[in-house]
Amino acid sequence: MAGILAGASGFLSSLLVHQDATIYVLYALMFLVGIEVGANRRVWEIIRRQNARILLVPLSAILGTLLGVGLFSWATLGVDFKESLAVGSGFGYYSLASVLVGQMGGKTLGVVALLSNMMREMATLLTAPLMARHFGRLAPIVSGGATSMDTTLPIITRSVGPEYALVAVLSGTVLTLLAPVFITIILR
Repeated sequence: MAGILAGASGFLSSLLVHQDATIYVLYALMFLVGIEVGANRRVWEIIRRQNARILLVPLSAILGTLLGVGLFSWATLGVDFKESLAVGSGFGYYSLASVLVGQMGGKTLGVVALLSNMMREMATLLTAPLMARHFGRLAPIVSGGATSMDTTLPIITRSVGPEYALVAVLSGTVLTLLAPVFITIILR
């Protein structure tokens, strides 16, 4: 409410309009999660136990996403398989995915990429506790995709415990790096 009033009155809005304040809030949030993770000794024990198996988390996100959008394309008339794979290959990274898909596949497909990847993030934000309870602690991380390292990280760590925050950050980082590669390969 205070933010709406400050924006409507013009108080601070001239400073914030020219600066992207949300990114600084996100950085602060990630810093605070980092403090919580760093202080938790169980985190390092889990990472040591996982070894290379930790890479199965982003791999399962990639395979599950591509399988899901491929089946969606097959089951829905008029949805191109290649375009469906390109949209899904954003892995939740809606800002970059929508631009890349829009440049290579057209503006309409770019909007579809934006909306579908935003819906993935929203679904994770709204259902992370339920996913963790019914499908295991890795489910919200896989669901969050690329966003599991930033915007969905707080709800993920609250739902599955701070000891899985490093897994979420690693998975999100891998997916963030691979999203533009997959989109480019699919649409070229």
